[in-house]
Amino acid sequence: MAPIEWKPEYSVGNPSVDHEHQELIALVNQTASAILDNEPEADIQDSFGDLLRAISAHFALEEQQMKAYGYDQRAQHKAHHERLLDDLRDLMDEAAGAPDQTARRLATTLEAWFGDHFKTHDARLHDRLGPHPHS
Repeated sequence: MAPIEWKPEYSVGNPSVDHEHQELIALVNQTASAILDNEPEADIQDSFGDLLRAISAHFALEEQQMKAYGYDQRAQHKAHHERLLDDLRDLMDEAAGAPDQTARRLATTLEAWFGDHFKTHDARLHDRLGPHPHS
């Protein structure tokens, strides 16, 4: 399985947001590697936990900014976040039963999700917000 790589089309035009997105991709790759390397189940679950916490924190910050700025697509954007979190929880549950398949699904699901979400929802959000702090 090839790791997910950062692509220029993922950029939302805000360096700190792009950096966070790159960190999330690195955590996805780390989790997939833990699964493929047959690390102990506890380590795999820890890796999933780190990924889920990082994504949840990133989403919470975005959602807080959407609310503060009165973003008109907040409900749709948040619903897209919730679908990914549900998918991640499902993958966590499946990890022990089919490790190779789970690692591939993790990378495939998140790469497709990132590609769509970064280019549509996040690009629109950060374009609407204009220059703003992201921390």
